Amino acid sequence: MKRFSTKMLCRAGVIAALYCVLTWALGPLSYGTLGFQIRLAEALTLLALFYVESIPALYVGCLLANVFSGYGGWDIGLGSLCTLAAAIGTYGCGRLIGNTPLKLLCGGLFPVLLNAFGIPFVMILAGSTELGYWANFVSLLVTQSVWVFGLGIPLALTVQALQKKGVAVLQPVPLRQRQENGQPQTNALQPQASRK
Repeated sequence: MKRFSTKMLCRAGVIAALYCVLTWALGPLSYGTLGFQIRLAEALTLLALFYVESIPALYVGCLLANVFSGYGGWDIGLGSLCTLAAAIGTYGCGRLIGNTPLKLLCGGLFPVLLNAFGIPFVMILAGSTELGYWANFVSLLVTQSVWVFGLGIPLALTVQALQKKGVAVLQPVPLRQRQENGQPQTNALQPQASRK
């Protein structure tokens, strides 16, 4: 049975809380009320390159942040699912791609493109007709790129550098499986760098 360690649960809680606080702090600007979205929390999406626990953390953080979006259940449900799908894609890039610049580029494409394509649809479903689909698409494509690549890449590079320096709190924790005898066994999803 796969399970998260205490360290992973704590890190997930911090990521989810940061996503909420960074989104709520800017109020209406975080939800695209002026035709563009200033959601600094989207920089956190690149943490999925390093930590599997960031997948549910980003989903929960986005879900809670979207409670105040003004787009109702559509944004809480579908908007948060865009973040969940993006986190899964970004995590996959982190596992499959070894080249750091390529990993950052490919990993960042998931939150940028999924939100750019999905969120305008959510806005229309919620009754927002101020801007059409394609105008919102372009707006989100630009703003998501700024937050994910402009802020997320420096964040990811900082995390990577601190991991290499051995900062314990930033080290990935392998998922564990229980064997029949009750002893934990390292899961194959464990990152290469932390295998012994």
